[in-house]
Amino acid sequence: MAVETKFVVVRKGEEKMTFANKKDADAYDKMLDMADTFTEWLSQSGLEIDEVLAENIALHLAEQKDAVQHILRTSKMPEAAAVVVQETAEETAEPDNAEVVEAEAEEKAAPAPKKARAVKAA
Repeated sequence: MAVETKFVVVRKGEEKMTFANKKDADAYDKMLDMADTFTEWLSQSGLEIDEVLAENIALHLAEQKDAVQHILRTSKMPEAAAVVVQETAEETAEPDNAEVVEAEAEEKAAPAPKKARAVKAA
């Protein structure tokens, strides 16, 4: 029997995401904290923004914090390559628990390919 450690990010009693390591779970939790702060800031801004829209904008700003910081520092859009790299990283983020279990089952079912060995001529 295998023992697995899972790190679950929980917000307001709801499981948001499951991670295989603490570092990724902490980073995601920090991003959610940032989104909550942005939401509060937007609601206090005096702009007439729907609460759902404010939450969506806040989450987007938190997810794209590197691009936001670049824009604030340089007043220019970040290069397209940097944005694509970040989006690719988000797409390859840790899948939820069901996907992890399924992937692990597939790995166990398929044997690993054997490495070819070099043979010296006599």
